[in-house]
Amino acid sequence: MAIHEEEVKHVAKLAKLSFPDEEVHQFTEQLGKIIEMVELLEEVDTTGVPITTSVTPSINVMREDVATTGTSRDELLKNVPESENGYIKVPAIMDNGEAGA
Repeated sequence: MAIHEEEVKHVAKLAKLSFPDEEVHQFTEQLGKIIEMVELLEEVDTTGVPITTSVTPSINVMREDVATTGTSRDELLKNVPESENGYIKVPAIMDNGEAGA
């Protein structure tokens, strides 16, 4: 299958690219060679070859999802500099809707 410059220009337009005519000619030649290589691969007999979706084995290395009891709030709040009503108190970063207060 040969590719023509008009097709290259069309694909470039779809990709919102523009090229000078010299480059369009160069891209047409390069894409033509790529298409020839792909067509060559179509000639390979793959009868009996299993489908390969990945070249590395997929093994689930995740740990089992098991619920555990969490740390108590009082124990956690021992590590914070300041708390109020069971929450961690942090410096204000907004004051009356203005940043950098």
